[in-house]
Order: sequence, then C-alpha cells, then structure tokens
Amino acid sequence: MRLSDYKLLTFDTYGTLIDWESGIYAALAPLLDKLPIRLERDEVLELFAEFELAQQRETPRRIYSDLLADVARALAQKWQIKLGDDEAVAFGKSVKDWPAFADSAESLAYLRRHYRMATLTNCDRISYMGSNARLEIEWDAIYTAQDAGSYKPDLHNFEFMLERVRRDLGILPGEILHVAQSLTHDMVPATQMGLPKVWINRRHGADGYGATAPPEGEFTIEREFASMADFVAAHRDEVG
Repeated sequence: MRLSDYKLLTFDTYGTLIDWESGIYAALAPLLDKLPIRLERDEVLELFAEFELAQQRETPRRIYSDLLADVARALAQKWQIKLGDDEAVAFGKSVKDWPAFADSAESLAYLRRHYRMATLTNCDRISYMGSNARLEIEWDAIYTAQDAGSYKPDLHNFEFMLERVRRDLGILPGEILHVAQSLTHDMVPATQMGLPKVWINRRHGADGYGATAPPEGEFTIEREFASMADFVAAHRDEVG
C-alpha cells in the first residue's frame, strides 16, 4: 500500500495526536489524591477505558464533556470516595488541557501540503476547539460524536463521515486513508467499512491497552508506525 495513493487523510485525534493518557491521568489527580493507596497509572487508565466505553454505549447522544463527568462519578463510586459535582464537571472540561504529542503539529503541517485532512473524533465541538489550537491545523472537516449522535466504534460514525466527505469534499471511500491509534474505536470499525488504515502505535513497547478498551472484533492493519514523525518519514521516503 502506497501512502501517496490517497487524497484524504481522516484522523482520530485522542491517543493519536493528543496525548490523552497523560491528560486523563493528570486530570484525575484530585480523585487519586483521595485514595488511601497509590494505583499504577495503567491500572487507572484501564478502568477509565472500561467506564468510558460503557457510558458511551449507554448514553450515545450525551456531549463528551458531560459524559466524562459521568465517568469521573463512576470512578469515584468504584473507589468509594466522595466527589463533588464541581470536581466531576472540572474533569469533564479538562480536554482542553490535554497535551499534544510533541510531533503532532509539525507532522500535520507537513501532511497538509500533500492531502486533504479531516478528523473523526469522539469529542464534542467546544472541547475540540482547545485541542485543535494545540494541533495548529485548519482541517478540511471536523466530525464529532456530537455531530454524529453516537460514539465510535459505532459504525454510524464512519457512515456519517463517509457521507459528509462525499457530499462536502467530493471524496470517495477508495480515496481515503484512515490514521488512528485506537484498535477498538478505529481499526475494528474502519476494517468493517473497508477503509485502508495506518496504525499510529503510540503505546509501542508497553503492555495492555491503556485508556482504550480492548478491541472487540477482527481488524487489519495495512501500515504501522510508532509515531506521527515515523509516518511522515515514510511518506517523505516514498515521494522522494
């Protein structure tokens, strides 16, 4: 598969371009400080992943910032600690503070010179504005869970995106390359939709799935890179 054979790159943002694991863990500090014992970082992230996916399935139309507040409440209940409503809301609004990976903005700026660019994200519109400022990119299109009315890995999100890029950008499915980190939210449904994929394996060398629930269903990976910088380097080598 040649990377340069496609017109449009569609990106997942959180985990791929934004270091959401660091952001989530930092934003949960007020809860973790109330625990009598110290939990390992990945233990916290894996529990977050479990509760987030369950909440997305239970309330698919709930705005992501509100959904994250619900996840914080569920974690507090699991850990048997008190959590004020203001603390839950603060966690829900923490997305804007989650850092970008060091290579994201520069990599996107390079790729923008070669492709149309869009993102398919489980975020809401307002929260995404803070992340987009960190990425320093003007997307051709931003498709949020708030727009679709559901959360990935629901196939509806990909169907929504494909219809919109066809209608608004004149791009057909065979001209799209999907770029993402999450096996669960992106590789499985994108495989089912027949899209070629690039896996940005940000957790290479680490055990487990971190803040992403384990994948349910089969998937293929056409190309794998450890970072966005490696993806860019491969594209540069290909085009000369």
